Amino acid sequence: MHTVSKSLAFSLSVTLLVAGCSTTQSDRYQIKDDRAPESSPTLDHIEDAQPRYEPKSLAGNSDYTLRGQAYAILPAEQSFSEEGLASWYGKKFHGHKTSNGEIYDMYSMTAAHKTLPLPSYVRVTNKNNGKSAIVRVNDRGPFHEGRIIDLSMAAATKLDVVGHGTAPVKIELLQMPKPESTAEWQSANPKWFFVQLAAFSDLNKAQLAAQKLKSELHTRVDVKKAGSAAVYRLRLGPYLDSAEAEVQRNKARAAQFPEAFVVSEQRELN
Repeated sequence: MHTVSKSLAFSLSVTLLVAGCSTTQSDRYQIKDDRAPESSPTLDHIEDAQPRYEPKSLAGNSDYTLRGQAYAILPAEQSFSEEGLASWYGKKFHGHKTSNGEIYDMYSMTAAHKTLPLPSYVRVTNKNNGKSAIVRVNDRGPFHEGRIIDLSMAAATKLDVVGHGTAPVKIELLQMPKPESTAEWQSANPKWFFVQLAAFSDLNKAQLAAQKLKSELHTRVDVKKAGSAAVYRLRLGPYLDSAEAEVQRNKARAAQFPEAFVVSEQRELN
């Protein structure tokens, strides 16, 4: 698999989060050198990924172009199924970042796909033996002719793909309804999303700006001290859904904050 190149308005450190389970810039990520570990825990009884609604990741969900081929990310609510070859990736990528910024764990039931939203859940069925498994898609790839999904070693073991290298499969996107209540939202998502607007060295000025924005944009506004420094961040939010945060970001950009961007923050669960 290879790096997903993207154009972002953020720093290089953010751009690096879109890299998938491999990269064209280093031989160590060539899938031809990948392999299973010499010894590993038994994977005979590993459970499927448990589908649930998750807001899409901040990284890895923009349209991109690789080797002249354009890839458009599918809407989360769109029905989707596909047939083709499944491959798998293992030890070589274990511990490296996936396209949405998570860490690849070859013992988890995960997968990579070129255009499905991250994260999402798919049912994968091995057409050779009828075995089926549910995996969580959190990476981009595979960028090899005819291959439609790259399975983690655990998922490939459950579907009996590891010993063969590849197998013909059918994949089906599982639609997970958005939670209706705040309690359901909070149990489904451990993060808040904010729209970062500006930074102030004067708390009074930050609070005045917050009051003005709250009435103009008709949304929640947050002022947070940045660490121990006398700097106060002016933000819209919090929001439970990254999609809602993106809508507010676009409103802010159309107003007086063209550099507004979305950030996430871990919530403390009671």
